[in-house]
Amino acid sequence: MRRDLFTPDHDEFRTLVRDFVHARIVPEYPAWEKAGIMPREIFTEMGDLGLLGFALPEQYGGAGMRDYRYNVVLQEEAARALVTLGTVRTQLDVILPYFLEYADEAQRARWFPGLAAGRLLTAIAMTEPGTGSDLAGMRTTAIRDGDDYLLNGAKTFITGGANADLVIVVARTSTDPDNRRAGLTLLVVEDGMPGFTRGRMLEKMGCKVQDTMELAFDNVRVPQANRLGEEGRAFGYLGHNLPQERMTVAVGSVAQARAAIAATVDYVKQRKAFGTPVASFQNTKFELAAMSAEVEAAQAMADRAVRELIDGELSAADAARVKLFCTEVQGRVVDRCLQLFGGYGYMMEYPIARLYTDARVARIYAGTSEVMKLLIARDLGL
Repeated sequence: MRRDLFTPDHDEFRTLVRDFVHARIVPEYPAWEKAGIMPREIFTEMGDLGLLGFALPEQYGGAGMRDYRYNVVLQEEAARALVTLGTVRTQLDVILPYFLEYADEAQRARWFPGLAAGRLLTAIAMTEPGTGSDLAGMRTTAIRDGDDYLLNGAKTFITGGANADLVIVVARTSTDPDNRRAGLTLLVVEDGMPGFTRGRMLEKMGCKVQDTMELAFDNVRVPQANRLGEEGRAFGYLGHNLPQERMTVAVGSVAQARAAIAATVDYVKQRKAFGTPVASFQNTKFELAAMSAEVEAAQAMADRAVRELIDGELSAADAARVKLFCTEVQGRVVDRCLQLFGGYGYMMEYPIARLYTDARVARIYAGTSEVMKLLIARDLGL
């Protein structure tokens, strides 16, 4: 169906992204999956092309365009090529907004040029063993010591943790027995700070090219100059960016579901069973037709929400609705597509197997489907 979300500038950017993905990412992607990480030089190349700095101010090497549609294009073109850019997506869509909103002038001068150039890589450390979606329950602490904070704790499931030069750590700087959400602070830990160590690379079911780490902090001395925003205000900061984070997951889910359908249509036209193409069977036609209708509905919902996000009008509840619907559609579509591949769909040499394993986490990270339902129910007055 016709989409009216993008302008000619976005279309031109799409061509640039598509060419880069096919030239530099698709040929090397299998090797990156085996290694479990994207090489740093890819970020540098993306920075040189201006793919990482479009939201950053021009004086720091960016394009000065805080338009989320460019992020959407990047995801859609990766999905079209049957690859994912999870670590890039996390840096641009999840982490960069914190720097843009809360970095002071000195911090901008220190970090923004490297972020725009792809020479400073980032991660955000929220999740702790045993806390999951309960951000208010985190136990990592940062105690004032003169002009510094002494940071202690452990984080897990940290995307991009292996390559990160800057890690935004959410830590508890004070405790209020009447308000669990108060007293959280954002601190930027830099690579090489004494006491900051990276643990094991976690072996995941899917998203193999997206490095995921455990991080530990043992009396890491973090200067106050590395604090993002005000002390004790982090819970509000995190909530402010959650709608975009959840939209990022939803956009990727729709794009990957659409890619799964395209790959399946190609396959069933070529694959024969009982002497005839699988595409000629009524069940195949009906399954793909139903999936196509679902994806178009999800696309319309996501596009509308992207517009509201750009206009600053997307509510937390509506972002939850979009994430819930789009990720559930992705799960159903990719599963049914894999079924049409038959036994070959279970083989990792076929892209549908990767799309299947990659899809499962979409209903978990950035808030589980169950958390999304709680937010929606609360919006309904329940």
